[in-house]
Amino acid sequence: MFDTVLVANRGEIAVRVIRTLRELGVRSVAVFSDADADARHVREADTAVRIGPAPASESYLSADRLLEAARRSGAQAVHPGYGFLAENAGFAQACADAGLVFIGPPAAAIALMGDKIRAKETVAAAGVPVVPGSTGSDLTDGQLADAANEIGMPVLLKPSAGGGGKGMRLVRDAALLADEIAAARREARASFGDDTLLVERWIDRPRHIEIQVLADGHGNVVHLGERECSLQRRHQKIIEEAPSVLLDERTRAAMGEAAVRAARSCGYVGAGTVEFIVPGSDPAAYCFMEMNTRLQVEHPVTELITGLDLVEWQLRVAAGERLPFGQDDITLTGHAVEARICAEDPARGFLPSGGAVLALHEPQGGGVRTDSGLGEGGEVGSLYDPMLSKVIAYGPDRATALRRLRAALADTVILGVPTNAGFLRRLLGHPAVVAGDLDTGLVEREVDALVPDGVPEEVYAAAALLRQHSPAPAGPRTWADPFSAGDGWRLGGTPARTVRHFRIPGHDPVQVGLRPCGAGTEVTFGHVGEGAQPPAPDSGTCGPLGPLPGGAETARLIADDGRRVTLELAGVTHSFAHAASPEGRWLGRDGDTWHVRDHDPVEASLTGAARSGADTLAAPMPGTVTVVKVAVGDEVAAGQSLLVVEAMKMEHVISAPHAGTVTELDVTAGTTVAMDQVLAVVTPVAAAGEEA
Repeated sequence: MFDTVLVANRGEIAVRVIRTLRELGVRSVAVFSDADADARHVREADTAVRIGPAPASESYLSADRLLEAARRSGAQAVHPGYGFLAENAGFAQACADAGLVFIGPPAAAIALMGDKIRAKETVAAAGVPVVPGSTGSDLTDGQLADAANEIGMPVLLKPSAGGGGKGMRLVRDAALLADEIAAARREARASFGDDTLLVERWIDRPRHIEIQVLADGHGNVVHLGERECSLQRRHQKIIEEAPSVLLDERTRAAMGEAAVRAARSCGYVGAGTVEFIVPGSDPAAYCFMEMNTRLQVEHPVTELITGLDLVEWQLRVAAGERLPFGQDDITLTGHAVEARICAEDPARGFLPSGGAVLALHEPQGGGVRTDSGLGEGGEVGSLYDPMLSKVIAYGPDRATALRRLRAALADTVILGVPTNAGFLRRLLGHPAVVAGDLDTGLVEREVDALVPDGVPEEVYAAAALLRQHSPAPAGPRTWADPFSAGDGWRLGGTPARTVRHFRIPGHDPVQVGLRPCGAGTEVTFGHVGEGAQPPAPDSGTCGPLGPLPGGAETARLIADDGRRVTLELAGVTHSFAHAASPEGRWLGRDGDTWHVRDHDPVEASLTGAARSGADTLAAPMPGTVTVVKVAVGDEVAAGQSLLVVEAMKMEHVISAPHAGTVTELDVTAGTTVAMDQVLAVVTPVAAAGEEA
């Protein structure tokens, strides 16, 4: 085994790899950009090396800087994690040339399977069924369009050099092919440095099932069962589970053997994944899609049902060990489900989000595991992938695993950064998901019903109560009497809970309790029990507590600086601002404002900042302007694409709200923008004429 391993990645996967290195007694070396100087993976490693400024192209994607970090730290091997250079054949070869062991497959296998066109040809020759599609490399836009038309709509455009859904485009209308090909090339070039595309037939309502393989350097290859990855949004997996409810033992064995043949066809060594597209109505008609030559994000579900640490076996195989088990020794026990927590705001169309992590609670134990790169006080920016953590639940059966995961998501708190945790929790309760009736289009079809509409009444009440009991910030060099704080503080004891009843017009009374808890405040909600009498004002007493509809009863919140309250309930973050008003003498709502007796009201912030008018185009997310297609004075049509903003490897097209003239353009390609920053103004034709 190695003495020292450099982890050439960041975030939750770096923390995950470091954990196994520590268990094996191997010294870990973290690398970091300027944006990650205080990141969790840096703090948890045995040592850390700065590799450059914040942009990934100048740090995590720089092979030269990573190799120099390995040399300086005395590392003998490099673990690439996933993303960045994990599937870069050039980097794997550079490690070998520098005398370092690349903890992954040989460079030749990465190059072969990384080229989806050659990969399909290779596995097909080994007897593995493949998806019908284009043939040949370096196809022009016109040749791609011709191939798509020959295959017939709908088709899927895919980057040949990468995976993870980046650059993938589903095209159903031939008239949109040119624009979609151009967009797919941009995303592929940005994500993988290679804009080569291929086109494949799209199978409606397919299931995405992948097989985990493990191979050593002595010719031994086994598969570790399958993972169901059909719950996706924008071609990105968001929920994964093992095993799949679709497969019987015969189909599982056949797909596993096909995956082993695919791995052998390219001389694979290490942990890898063979992905298949499977018609839900005929699982035996599975087709090879691609092979991921690295550890997968969803590897924990396989670890939980097999009892194997895949990172440990990556290390052992890379160190030259033989696999001590054969295919007959692999057993699948129980069921595991994983949810990917991402920095995105479902209420804003899942646009990337960001901010400071004000409070953090990540469940562990009781059949639940959280793999995370987060730390309280850390900053989530727009430079890297939006995935923050993974919550994984295990049980003796699927129903137990699903129930545990939903409870764990409700108990997950990432305060200050909008995430998709609440959305995932609702998705796991969808009848089709519970029944195992899955396909890759399910999430997109049901997305509107899974995004909450409005703010729960009890959230307003809790925010108002916190405002009512939050002391004013102490001034410089002043002493605050803790006995007069009104926050439940007591000497040498557990903080008391402040409980209040709120009468909300048109609703049952809501009981809200607050208790200081670390950096935030624990909040409990409930309906006043039947027959209970609301307490007198400020008495602090409470009657019987009944559960709220939906079962969400606990949250955490923080009063940032006396001007804003942030609250997270069941994975959904709500933000409030204080609004001074002499009329605030009762709890009631006037528009979006709730009033508390004798205190300032608390005003809910709306999704999206107020725009200066319908003509103004603002950035929907913090990011970088990558494309500017117009100039001041240009006449544009309604819906015409004007700019492209990229954040967290995702493109968002900014289109003209109506026909008119571009009268203001405040950005150029390469400009970094904040959320809601004004980008351009399009004045309607008639209005522009009137002004002239």
